[in-house]
Amino acid sequence: MSQTHFGFQTVEETEKARKVKGVFDSVASKYDVMNDLMSMGMHRAWKAYTVAVANLKAGDKVLDIAGGTGDLSRAFARKVAPTGTVVHTDINHAMLSTGRDRLVNEGLVLPTSLCDAEKLPFKTGEFDLVSVAFGLRNMTHKDLALAEMCRVLRPGGRLLVLEFSKVAAPLQKPYDWYSFNVLPKLGSMVAGDAESYRYLAESIRMHPDQATLKAMMKTAGFGHVDVHNMTGGVVALHVGIKC
Repeated sequence: MSQTHFGFQTVEETEKARKVKGVFDSVASKYDVMNDLMSMGMHRAWKAYTVAVANLKAGDKVLDIAGGTGDLSRAFARKVAPTGTVVHTDINHAMLSTGRDRLVNEGLVLPTSLCDAEKLPFKTGEFDLVSVAFGLRNMTHKDLALAEMCRVLRPGGRLLVLEFSKVAAPLQKPYDWYSFNVLPKLGSMVAGDAESYRYLAESIRMHPDQATLKAMMKTAGFGHVDVHNMTGGVVALHVGIKC
């Protein structure tokens, strides 16, 4: 059986899926509060920038992968209304349910699908835009997931990957100290779960850096890929165009 990484641990591929599920089952109810605390609110600016880069118009069809509690799905839905569609998906039932309930409470009823990004249940060329925010690093076979995202896009369609990335060298030491000391303590105090937030810090370090992810997207079928670094490289937005 093949092995992969779960944070800094080496585990069997099937075990990683179970462990990642456990992380998000545990944090779903406190996910939004923790995002605000961990990023000091900056995640809202990162997502707002992503929505601006998406440049959606009425009638567009969007697939939001690892959509979680629905921040991007909500913002995209407002841009494509009244004739467009946003499909809100996640592989984790607890996260998807939390997001769906939140959207419904705000008066948004979107198509919702529990699905695996490595085996998307959608037709080839179905979407104008695919997004994945803070979800790619948790996927076991990132190459397969990127290829699937490319498949379901129409020619000329775009993939937006918003993800933690390689921070600029002058920020490395303070960022590491914050990640491995503050985040687990916040997780323990607010969500009652230090280990899930220790995994978060570790998974960021195991994720491909900006240049590597750009190359992976090109291999997956994206003819042109731009990289937008934010907050000194703490986060990067990769924008791939299917040619």
